[in-house]
Amino acid sequence: MLSRTTRKKPLIVFVVGPTAVGKSEVALRLAKRLDAEIISCDSMQVYKGMEIITSKIPPAKRKIIPHHLIDVIPPDKEYDVSRYRRTAVRKVEEIIKRKKVPLFVGGTGLYLSVLLDGIFHLKPINPAIRKDLYRQAEDSKGIVLYARLKEVDSQTAAKIHSRDTKRIIRALEVYESTGRTISDLQRRRKGLSDAYTPRVFCLTMPRQRLYARINTRVDTMFRQGLVAEIQRLKNLSLSKTASYAIGIRELQSYFEGKCDLESARELIKRNTRRYAKRQLTWFRKDKRIKWVEIREKETPSMVARRIVRMLQE
Repeated sequence: MLSRTTRKKPLIVFVVGPTAVGKSEVALRLAKRLDAEIISCDSMQVYKGMEIITSKIPPAKRKIIPHHLIDVIPPDKEYDVSRYRRTAVRKVEEIIKRKKVPLFVGGTGLYLSVLLDGIFHLKPINPAIRKDLYRQAEDSKGIVLYARLKEVDSQTAAKIHSRDTKRIIRALEVYESTGRTISDLQRRRKGLSDAYTPRVFCLTMPRQRLYARINTRVDTMFRQGLVAEIQRLKNLSLSKTASYAIGIRELQSYFEGKCDLESARELIKRNTRRYAKRQLTWFRKDKRIKWVEIREKETPSMVARRIVRMLQE
């Protein structure tokens, strides 16, 4: 049995990776070996009634290993990263009290980041500040704002492209509202790394295999009733976050008669492949992550055993 503590801090394990790589099946096997409970690290699976579109693990399998932060809120309600982190940290504490290992599973890079590194809390930004900054950006094409950011917060400016207006304005509005730079606030954050020993594993595989799995998954989703599920969802006033689930906008074009069903299906496949690429790009930036390339014909159980061996190193 693997020790639940490392360096005198309780162990927390993360299994992340792109969509369709096989995280859920590996996590089930890994959870059995670690005596763990699973916490979702997915920004869409928190929503109730979005079973097919978010590829949730079936309820029967969720009964085998306890799962948390799945089906916690209706899709017409907002669920932000701050609320997720608060709830997830509480779940970690509860699981460790039960002498189990918290096992996070999912593909939302932002959720991983705020768990490991923490989040800084701000009072609501004055809309007038943001409006004025956007006006300045239009007047100068962002050049003046980027120059100002370099003056007040050179560390943040070095991480932002000079034409990334949204992030430049975000950094400046924080500074103008609080008198503190984002880089300073980030240094004051506290994440799970302070109290626990996190081990993060990212599953991956050659791109063509991953893309083939994505295409197959989308075909399966259609057979399972994706169209009917989205027809039901589109009658709701979806929250901004829920409305971004891949499949909703693509099938809306089909419902409006702008494309046929096969074209909508191919668009979902394409946009899912692009999303997987963005996920991998995010994870590659984090040097704490250990990469686990799934070999051809390697089963989820074999991958889980390999992760256990890596945890013992």
